[in-house]
Amino acid sequence: MQSRAKKNNAITRILTISLLAFFFFYFSLFTFVCGERIKDVASFEGVRENQLIGYSLVVGLDGSGDKGDATMQGIANMLQRMGLTVNPDDIKAKNTAAVMVTATLPPFPKPGTKLDVMVSAIADAKSLQGGTLLLTPLKGPDGKVYALAQGAVSIGGFTGGGGGTSVQKNHPTAGRVPEGAIIERDLPFILGNGGKIKIFLNRPDFSTAHAIVNKINETLQAEYASPIDPSAVLLKIPPSYAGRPVELLSLVEALEVSVDVPAMVVINEKTGTVVIGEKVRISPVAIAHGSLTIEIRTDYLVSQPLPYAPRKAETVVVPQKDVQAKEQNASLIEVSGVTLGEIVRALNTLGVTPRDLISILQALKASGALRAELSIL
Repeated sequence: MQSRAKKNNAITRILTISLLAFFFFYFSLFTFVCGERIKDVASFEGVRENQLIGYSLVVGLDGSGDKGDATMQGIANMLQRMGLTVNPDDIKAKNTAAVMVTATLPPFPKPGTKLDVMVSAIADAKSLQGGTLLLTPLKGPDGKVYALAQGAVSIGGFTGGGGGTSVQKNHPTAGRVPEGAIIERDLPFILGNGGKIKIFLNRPDFSTAHAIVNKINETLQAEYASPIDPSAVLLKIPPSYAGRPVELLSLVEALEVSVDVPAMVVINEKTGTVVIGEKVRISPVAIAHGSLTIEIRTDYLVSQPLPYAPRKAETVVVPQKDVQAKEQNASLIEVSGVTLGEIVRALNTLGVTPRDLISILQALKASGALRAELSIL
């Protein structure tokens, strides 16, 4: 009976180990296969946004407009185009503000499509609240007009009060005109022109570019993709997709590839923010970190004359200064880590502030123990 029980226990252990190994293998395979979509790590040639800009006037303000001569000249020019000749020196318009109008032209714009525009005061206007943007041609870097903007300005806030007592919400000299621009011209770009399409990586990397090429060729079952450099891949349109580049790109952008992320530590000294990447490693090292605090305190004492003192005796304030220097005791702590969790636990044992952690990471990089790129913003 005992031998049979031992045999059953051994069989149970073998089955348990085999089952765990089976799940571990398929979990590792699933983790390896599932990566990032190509559309999340790269973009296609020509599928990009473009910036538009224009100059105009916002009218209808409640006395919060500009007082400068440049705005008056703009009003005179506008009235002259409408057939009314006015001397700019005779214009006193506090209800008008000169503004810059900006918008973002999406990929493949079509005439008649509407865009949101940003309106920002460029002179001494106090607020754009309640104003209306006049018809504004929005031009691209080539000087051509691609959209026309006009409409009521929404600043998403308010300003009120005066005489040293005022209240303000949000930024009153900048606002938006929702769907205030209408596209009038499309871009001269044909997707897939010449039978080739370039894929640009968001972050140049040899491994990622190679993985994209292999995945596309494996899916299309032919050598249609080839790397140009770490930031670009050239895709030839297969004959079966001739005239159907949208269908081809919808297939390509949904493919998942394994993305190799470099080991990096990003530090923002202005805000004290520290971001540690997954690939960061720290060689075994001992750290002793202590802080020095210098306290300077001034106490003001009052010295009064004694009774029956001479008439020239006065009450004076005598400052008493005290300077103290305190240095915390620091002991050596071993810090090392192979995984991100180990690094976080090791650094947390130091019990330091984010500012001190920035100094420690810089010292680790200088000593060669930090095996990652240190980026300081």
